[in-house]
Amino acid sequence: MAFSELLEQVGSLGRFQVLQMVALVVPIMWLTTQTMLENFSAIVPSHRCWAPLLDNSTAQASVPGALDSEALLAVSIPPGPNQEPHQCLRFRQPQWQLLDPNATATNRSEAATEPCVDGWVYDRSTFTSTIVTQWDMVCDSQALKPMAQSIFLVGVLVGAAVCGHASDRFGRRPVLTWNYLQMAMSGTAAAFAPTFPVYCLFRFLGAFASAGVMMNTGTLLMEWTSTQARALAMTMNSLGFSLGQVLTAAVAYGVRDWALLQLAVSAPFFLCFVYSWWLAESARWLLVTGRLGRGLRELQRVAAVNGKRAAGHALTAEVLLSTMQEELSVGQASASLGALLCTPGLGLRTCISTLCWFAFGFTFYGLALDLQAIGSNVFLLQVLIGVVDIPTKTGTLLLLNHLGRRPTQAASLVLAGLCILANTLVPYEMGALRPALAILGLGGVGAAFTCTSTYAGELFPTALRMTAQGLGQMAARGGAILGPLVRLLGIYGASLPLLVYGAVPLLSGLAALLLPETKSLPLPDTIQDVRSQAVKKATHSTQGHPVLKSTWF
Repeated sequence: MAFSELLEQVGSLGRFQVLQMVALVVPIMWLTTQTMLENFSAIVPSHRCWAPLLDNSTAQASVPGALDSEALLAVSIPPGPNQEPHQCLRFRQPQWQLLDPNATATNRSEAATEPCVDGWVYDRSTFTSTIVTQWDMVCDSQALKPMAQSIFLVGVLVGAAVCGHASDRFGRRPVLTWNYLQMAMSGTAAAFAPTFPVYCLFRFLGAFASAGVMMNTGTLLMEWTSTQARALAMTMNSLGFSLGQVLTAAVAYGVRDWALLQLAVSAPFFLCFVYSWWLAESARWLLVTGRLGRGLRELQRVAAVNGKRAAGHALTAEVLLSTMQEELSVGQASASLGALLCTPGLGLRTCISTLCWFAFGFTFYGLALDLQAIGSNVFLLQVLIGVVDIPTKTGTLLLLNHLGRRPTQAASLVLAGLCILANTLVPYEMGALRPALAILGLGGVGAAFTCTSTYAGELFPTALRMTAQGLGQMAARGGAILGPLVRLLGIYGASLPLLVYGAVPLLSGLAALLLPETKSLPLPDTIQDVRSQAVKKATHSTQGHPVLKSTWF
């Protein structure tokens, strides 16, 4: 853990860290728009079958008498389950007899109907175009929308597995730069996709890259920041996601065509790709993996930006070798899943940290990717999710610094679960209270994300940190894929999905109490550092309970 001393010499919270934070958090805001995009680009508008009498001017001219559109609708489209025009059926022939005031429901039920063989007519008052209207993802094809969301989440899961390991092998900054370019190109290509499968392919590639952006952003912030400011850096990173929620609603409110919206949230990543070449590689990773020359140059560069050129010039290869002698002599475990699970002292950390990641992804995406099910005004709900997140995550920063990581992690998950479980007791007639509790629950999950992103990075050594983060991101995306499927349990009981959404974070929060506290501890660089932390904790606990000895002479 000697790197902390080197970082203090070149500046652990100076101009470089501020510039780096801005450069890394701004893309996180735009990344959130990609994740939440289909709350708007895939919204399902009101629709009905295309009918000649309603939508063909030639057929309308042949109608005898002056009939208004309401009458033509009644003879062309049967009523649906809610007595609104049916969304997926039309009469084979106009049912003129239904205009008779004495017509009964039996007349309507006996009339021959057919599917929408000529397509659909959509309500375009809110969105001029969505992927649902583009490829008619309604009625028998309504499963295509959740399929598109699942493909995106699978892309994040695969990206987390690949990018985490690649970052531990090849470095944080090169993988991040490539991910920016991949997100820009795949997102732009998705806006011009000619077919639905092609659209899903490009969304998958963008999701793959987004996993690398999320993991490398957090790791670079953490590995270039002092122990005291680490929670602040990760909270700012987490707030980037909150501001991204608001940004998503703002951009979607101004751009109502899905292709233009897709393009608007993808183009900024070209700029991110260009300036990412300025970003510094993690000197901590460079030194721990034996790349002393590059690590020395990065430290000297940071010292110059922070106005500490003299300290930078004082650093030499000999100084690095003497300072990092213990870390370099111990040797590093291979960056693999087996090392995380089988190394003594890391197995329990890996399992519980992964469970916390799973609880976040499962609960957040299970609720947040279906805003139409929470309320009718999706713009307002999207903004509220982000607005509630901001004070919640700011308060989380104070708790992390004062209470510590473990109690804050446990409390945030438990409280989120309790808010969601409380919704099972609220009657559906109390329409405003249910969305309010759901948003509060999502706010608690957002606080848990801030804790997890900070805590998980502190639990693992540098050589395995990105592999552990990749495993956590995989668990989060696996939870995100399973989360929406839980809604299918609603056929067995209306409150059953909420019971599951609430129970998972509640149990995960209780499990987090088994993790060690890492507040005020320097980042571990080697597995030996992890073991030393455990020994120091045990020694401190023993010293806290002195044993009174009596000697007989």
